[in-house]
Amino acid sequence: MRYPIPVFGGWSARTEGKDTSMNATKQTEQTVRYRATDAYIHPNMKGTGSACRLELHPAHDDTSGSIFLTLAAQKTLGSGQGAGRVLPTFDWENRLVVKLDRSDLSQILQVLRGMQESVRDGKGLFHRSARACTVIKFTHQIEPHPGYVLAVSRKSEDGKLTQCWFVFDVDEAFSLMLTLEQAMLYICLGIPLVRPPAGARSA
Repeated sequence: MRYPIPVFGGWSARTEGKDTSMNATKQTEQTVRYRATDAYIHPNMKGTGSACRLELHPAHDDTSGSIFLTLAAQKTLGSGQGAGRVLPTFDWENRLVVKLDRSDLSQILQVLRGMQESVRDGKGLFHRSARACTVIKFTHQIEPHPGYVLAVSRKSEDGKLTQCWFVFDVDEAFSLMLTLEQAMLYICLGIPLVRPPAGARSA
């Protein structure tokens, strides 16, 4: 079952319900830009599942690239089967979002490649801001099921603690590793732009 990937803004390349009958000249003059996203969805019948979403932000100008990682706890169980099936939902309104830069992702990749069992020997990554302190842990586990545990906890300035976690199975972890490795090119170097010579005409 494929779940819809939530979109929280940014660029979109979707054209449903829009007139796409541009002529060839307009198509060559316009560039469609979008945020590359991926999601892992794990609902369960206890309502304790979670969802993880990745959004690539390539480097550009003087801004370093990153991946925005979003975690959301399961909200409803879902019900029914076949055409009348209602899919489980997730609490995206109260989601946890963290920005992972090149250094953060390098730490996570070391765990996925088997170089480390956990990020910084289990201490995790610390992100501090004026409003909150966030700890991001990523750990290889064997029991009760082989995989990798992503746990994010955030304590706001008023003392409120918010936590969410996601467990990647072995296959998902392999996919995640390849995704992050390929994304590092754009996070570090951005997307090259080829500019036509001055006075050149569009095909």
